[in-house]
Amino acid sequence: MNDVKTKAIEAFKAHFNTEPTMLSYAPGRVNIIGEHTDYNDGFVMPCAIKFGTAIAARKNGTDKMRVFAADVNGDSDEFTVTVDMDKHPDKLWSNYLRGVTMLIAKKGYKFEGLDLAICGDVPLGAGLSSSASLEVSFGNLISCAFGLNIDLQDIALIGQAAEAFIGCKCGIMDQTISACGKKDCALLIDCRSLEKTQVHIPEELEILIVNSNVKHQLVGGEYNERREQCENAAKVLGVKALRDATMDMLDAKKAELDDVTYRRARHVITEDDRTLAAVEAFTKGDLKRLAELMYASHCSMRDDFEITVPEIDGLVEIIREAIGENAAVRMTGGGFGGSVVAVLKPEKVDAVKAAIDAKYEAISGRKATVIETHAFDGATFTAL
Repeated sequence: MNDVKTKAIEAFKAHFNTEPTMLSYAPGRVNIIGEHTDYNDGFVMPCAIKFGTAIAARKNGTDKMRVFAADVNGDSDEFTVTVDMDKHPDKLWSNYLRGVTMLIAKKGYKFEGLDLAICGDVPLGAGLSSSASLEVSFGNLISCAFGLNIDLQDIALIGQAAEAFIGCKCGIMDQTISACGKKDCALLIDCRSLEKTQVHIPEELEILIVNSNVKHQLVGGEYNERREQCENAAKVLGVKALRDATMDMLDAKKAELDDVTYRRARHVITEDDRTLAAVEAFTKGDLKRLAELMYASHCSMRDDFEITVPEIDGLVEIIREAIGENAAVRMTGGGFGGSVVAVLKPEKVDAVKAAIDAKYEAISGRKATVIETHAFDGATFTAL
C-alpha cells in the first residue's frame, strides 16, 4: 500500500476515532501530447502517474457527507446528499465533492452519507490533474460503497461535469485517464467517441515531469476564453468542432477570422495531427520523430494558443539542450504555469536534473521539482 493510502487511513482513524471500512484511490495524469484538443472533440495521449488521491471512508447512516481534508490544513466540511447542491463560498476543494455528489444524485442513484478522510500527493497547481484525481476517487467511492455499479467512464463524465459546476468548462481527458489508465501504457483517447486505445510505452523510455512551481489554476477566464475562441472558429468553418476541420478549410476562411481566433484554431487542428502521429512514433519506438512532434506541440502552445509562460519556455529549452538529439519535451497541462513533460532514455535523466539545477533558478527565481514516473493503472476501490 503506497504512502498516501496509508496516510488517508491513519487520518480517518485520528479524525473519526474509528476504523475506515473502504479505500478509494485515483491517480493524477501527465499528458504526453494533445493539449486543448479534448474539448474540441479531438485526440489526446495521457498516462496516469504515480501520484494520486486516496479516500478512506465508512458509511455513517445519515444523509450527510462528513469530510476531513488532511492535506488542506486539516480542513473539514459537511453537506447533505441532495440534487440541489450549493457551492461552498470558500472551500474550492469541497466544491469538487459537492458537485460529484449532486450529479450522481441527479442521475437517480440512491445513496447515503459517508465519513471520509482525504489525502493526496498530486502537486497542486502543477498541471497534473489533482482535481480530476479527487473527483474520480470520490465518484468511484460512492459507486462502490453503495453498489451503484457506475461505469468508470461515466464516473469520469461526472467529474467533468463537476468542474463545470465549479466554473471550469474543461474537456474529458483528465477524468478519463484518472479513471481508466493502464499500467505501462499511454491512452490515445478519442474525445468524441471516448474510444480508448492503449499505446505501450517502450521499456527503454522514461517519463520525466518537471514542475516549474509556477502555480496554475484553471478556474479562471483564460481557459474558458480559449474554449470560446475555438467554438467561434468552428462556427465560422461550419463544423461541429475543430476536430472536423483541416488546415485547408481554415485557410479558406482566414479572411473571416481575426488573427487570434485563426491561430487558436491552427493550434487545435495541427495538434490533433501531431497526436495521431505520436502514436505511430511510440509504437515504432521512434524517439527522433516523437521529439519533433512534442517540440512542435510546445511551439504551437507558445505561439498560437499563447498558454505558456517564460519559466515554462525556459525549462523546455534547458531540457532540450541537456538531452541534445531526440529531445522529446513540451509543456503539459492547461497552461499558464504548471509542468513540462519529457520522454527520454534513463541515461539522460541525470544530465537533465543537473542542467535544471544549474540554470532554472537563474531565469525564474525559483527551483523546479523533478518527478520520475511511468504509466500506472487508473481508479481502484478496496474493502478494508
